[in-house]
Amino acid sequence: MSDPITAFFEQLAAGGCGRLLRKTGGTVRFELTGDDGLDLWHLTISEGRVEVSREARDADAVIHTDRAFFLRMVRGEAKPLTAWLRNDIIAEGQFRFVVLLERLFAAPPPVTRQPRAVAGDGRERA
Repeated sequence: MSDPITAFFEQLAAGGCGRLLRKTGGTVRFELTGDDGLDLWHLTISEGRVEVSREARDADAVIHTDRAFFLRMVRGEAKPLTAWLRNDIIAEGQFRFVVLLERLFAAPPPVTRQPRAVAGDGRERA
């Protein structure tokens, strides 16, 4: 089974969000800490294209978080802006890239509810 974080970055490189990044240019480096040490991902964004590398290069913005939390963002369970407000991610450099991240990550999973709780179970209550 493929690593979801690797799959996320591969999807970005394959053009999975070109329309969202059409007017954006710059570089972002993600530094993800985990049990295996530091994972580096470097994005170069230009006219809707994204190049992904694993090199430790200078970037316009650097995003620091742990691997487990980044995985939550990939799954849509956490949003970058609220994560930044709670210090779950730390951003250095140009803040506009933190705002941009909102467009790159999956939408939150739908809230499921028990149909009987929403519609009532049909019984009268006293």
